[in-house]
Amino acid sequence: MDKERGNTQKKRNSSLYLPEVATLINKREMTPDDSFFEFQLKNRSLGHLPGQFAEISVPGIGEAPISISSPPSKSRKFEMVIRRVGSVTGALHALKVGDSAGIRGPFGAAFPMAALKGRNLLFISGGIGLVPARSAILYALEHRQDYKDIIILFGCREPAQRLFTDALAQWQKREDIIFHESVDRTNGAPWHGNVGVITTLLPKLGKVNPVDTYAIVVGPPVMYKYVIMGLHDMDFSDDHIILSLERRMKCGVGKCGHCQMNDKYVCRDGPVFNYDRIKHLQEAI
Repeated sequence: MDKERGNTQKKRNSSLYLPEVATLINKREMTPDDSFFEFQLKNRSLGHLPGQFAEISVPGIGEAPISISSPPSKSRKFEMVIRRVGSVTGALHALKVGDSAGIRGPFGAAFPMAALKGRNLLFISGGIGLVPARSAILYALEHRQDYKDIIILFGCREPAQRLFTDALAQWQKREDIIFHESVDRTNGAPWHGNVGVITTLLPKLGKVNPVDTYAIVVGPPVMYKYVIMGLHDMDFSDDHIILSLERRMKCGVGKCGHCQMNDKYVCRDGPVFNYDRIKHLQEAI
C-alpha cells in the first residue's frame, strides 16, 4: 500500500513539471477572438477545483497558463476558453479535433466553495473573466442545495463578445437564481438588456445582506477598482470579497517570478485571493 501511495504521489509531482498528452475532442468559436476547447486526458481526470488553471503547451512553440472553465469532475474531460493573443494561443487556435496538446497541472488556489456552504453567493464576471467564474458557478448550481441565494452578474464590451450564450440564456430563465447582464455599448447590434459598465447592475439587486454574502469577482484589472468601490457602498467587508488575479502568470509553480507581488506569487498563492489579503499590494489591483 505504501509503495502504491508513493507511486501515486510521484506521478502527481511529475505532473507539475512534465506535461502529459491531452487530446482535443471538441472545439467551437465563441467570439472572433475566443474559442471553446474540450480536452481529454488518457489515464486520469484533471482533478481541478473551481478557479484553478492548467499549463497548456504546443511542442516547438511554448506553453501558457489557461483557466479551466468546467466544474470538477471524475471524467477525463475538461473545458477551457482560449483567447488568441500570442504565439502559443495562436497555435492552440490552429489545433483541430483529434490533435493533441501538453497539459501540466492543475495549479493555484481555488474558490473556497466548501467554506461558502450555507452562504449567499454574488458572482460578478466581466468579459473573459466568465471563464474561471463559470467553473464555480456550475459547481454551485450542481450543489444548489448547499447555498442560499445565488446572484450572477455578467458584463462585456458589446453583444458580440458574450461568452457561453446558451448558459446565459438558461441562467436568465432559472427561477432559483438571480441573473443580470450588461454590455458597455451595443455598436448597433440588437440588444434589449442593460447598457453600461457592470457596476450599473449593482443597484438593480436591491438589498443584499453583506454579512451573509460573499462576492466572487473575476474580470479585467480595470474592473476591480470600481466593483470593489460598489461593493463597499453595499457595506461588503474586504474579507467577503474574493478576487481572481490572473495576471502575468508563466511557470505555474512560483519559480520564474514573473507573477510576483511582493512576497506573493499569483500562480502559487492565487490566482484566487481574499481581497483583505492583497489590498495593501499596489500592483495587485
